[in-house]
Amino acid sequence: MEPVTLITGGSSGIGAATARALLKQGHRVAITGRDVDRLAALATSVGAGDRLLTIAGDAADENQVAAAVAQIVGSWGRLDTVIANAGYSLPGTLEDHEPAAMRAMVLTNVLGPALLARETLPHLRASKGRIVIVGSVAGTRNTPGNLYSVTKWAAHALAENVRLLVAKDHVTVTLVAPGVVDTPFWDDRGGSPAAAPTLTAEQVADTILFALNQPEGVDINQVVIRPTGQVN
Repeated sequence: MEPVTLITGGSSGIGAATARALLKQGHRVAITGRDVDRLAALATSVGAGDRLLTIAGDAADENQVAAAVAQIVGSWGRLDTVIANAGYSLPGTLEDHEPAAMRAMVLTNVLGPALLARETLPHLRASKGRIVIVGSVAGTRNTPGNLYSVTKWAAHALAENVRLLVAKDHVTVTLVAPGVVDTPFWDDRGGSPAAAPTLTAEQVADTILFALNQPEGVDINQVVIRPTGQVN
C-alpha cells in the first residue's frame, strides 16, 4: 500500500519541494497551507490527481489541524509520515514587531508542530511512522533580538521531547535544521542576505527524504545542513 504523508506549509518552498519528491517516490501526499491559490497552483503543476490532497487551514488552529488529520485518515485510511514544515519569520527584531504579529509567529512556529504531533501520534503509533520537524540553524545559535530564532530553539526542543515520548513505540523523530535556503521565506525580508550562499528547497527536501528512507530500525534524530560557505 502506498505510504501516506502529511506536510504542513506544503504549498511553496521546502514543503512543496518535499511534496513533489515524495509523490515521485510513490507516496500519497496531503499538504496544508493558508493560501488557497498557492495550494491550487501546486496541485495543477504537479498533476498527481487523487494522490495529492490539498487542505486549506491554519497550522496553529487546533480545530483545523484535527480536521485535516481526520480528512486524511478518512480518505486514505492511514498516516505514515508527518512533516511539520509550516513556519515563518518577521523582519527586524523584537523591538520592531507588533505584539499581535509576535503572538502569531510563536503560535505557528511552536504551537503548530506541537498540535500536529498531538493529533497524529495515535496514527503514527499504529503505522510505526516517522515525524520530521523542520527547524533552522537559527535554532542552534542566537542572534540579537531575533524572536524567530527563539521559536526555532523551541521547535528543536520539541523534536527531542517528542522523540523521548514515542521512542518506545518505534515512531522515529527527525529534526532537519537548514541554513539559508532560497525560498519565499525571504520575500518579506528584502531577499536572502546579499551574496550569501544558499541551498535550494530541493536540496533540503533531499535531506528530509534521506531521513524518511532509512530502513526499519534506524532513527536519524538531527541533521543540520548549510550551504557550503555559510559560516553561522
